[in-house]
Amino acid sequence: QVQLVESGGGLVQAGGSLRLSCAASGFISNINAMGWYRRAPGKQRELVATLTTGAITNYADSVKGRFTISRDNAKNTVYQQMHSLKPEDTAVYYCNAVNYYSINYWGQGTQVTVSS
Repeated sequence: QVQLVESGGGLVQAGGSLRLSCAASGFISNINAMGWYRRAPGKQRELVATLTTGAITNYADSVKGRFTISRDNAKNTVYQQMHSLKPEDTAVYYCNAVNYYSINYWGQGTQVTVSS
């Protein structure tokens, strides 16, 4: 099992910045990639950014140039730095980890609210 604990969400004005953190624990040696997804009110969950163990990143078009995913291997933590936030970025953000057997693990979610 892998446990994921997110932190760093909150309320910010448009144009502001936030940094999300996701600390992983448990059986993390088989993790192949970690990332962030989000679900806005009335919408389906969507991919925001992913980072593989080979340091390959993937971003949704809507966040390219504004969000950066990174990791601290010593802390088993993945971060998502978010700049130039827009009201449409308002959502619950979920940390995700997937292992080499394609098993997905999810955090509890953290709310990000961007006011206009």
